[in-house]
Amino acid sequence: MTKHFLVSFGACVALTTAYSQDCANFLFLQKDKTIEISIYDKKGEPNGRQVYNVGNVAAAGGTTTGTINSELFDKKGNSKAKASSTVACTGGEMRLDMKLMLPPQENQQFGMSAEVNAQNSYLSYPNNMKVGDQLPDGNLSIDLSHNGPPPPGPNGAPPAGGPPPPPGLGKSITMLINNRKVEGQESVTTTAGTWNCFRISYKSRITVKTGPFGIPVNIEGVEWYAPGFGIVKSQSKYGSTAITSIK
Repeated sequence: MTKHFLVSFGACVALTTAYSQDCANFLFLQKDKTIEISIYDKKGEPNGRQVYNVGNVAAAGGTTTGTINSELFDKKGNSKAKASSTVACTGGEMRLDMKLMLPPQENQQFGMSAEVNAQNSYLSYPNNMKVGDQLPDGNLSIDLSHNGPPPPGPNGAPPAGGPPPPPGLGKSITMLINNRKVEGQESVTTTAGTWNCFRISYKSRITVKTGPFGIPVNIEGVEWYAPGFGIVKSQSKYGSTAITSIK
């Protein structure tokens, strides 16, 4: 797992401009929008970028959902991984599919056909949050036992994830995001604009297991969330991200 990209589960999310009680302004719910998030290492040097395209957007039963297709590029501009996930909004509350928050290398290594088994696989951003609030936890569990071997590398090289595990040694990924605290309000400016944001601290643990063996990676970070719009910026000891283009 490449720590430079373990910046924040918010590295892979949406943004906003105003305090809104509806869902129309959420960037990840605006069909055909293209959003680029730049990734920086812990020294502040460019280390890649994530490009998101908003696909189908539909409303039913008071909930609006959007399909997000993303692609990860390294600092040389080479495509490294592709993924797909969803965003949902009800009454101004944004809920992010936690697959969107996985480090992109995990999607590249294991493929995207895994089934999400956790009952709570969305992370919530309430529309009425205020400084001092403790936000809901999020849990994700992906069973990779029947996902098949990862695709081969360039020119037929062995796949990045190695050969499939022996029978009975299935692979899985779990992610816990907790201790989410709204610590304050700040104005954030990037090359894509300026937003009034809530500063949210969090802790997360990602564990990739083969059979009974797993290695957890713990992350403590901060993200800046603009109500009615989405996440604008994030930071941890591994580096940072910021939205840099909206088209």
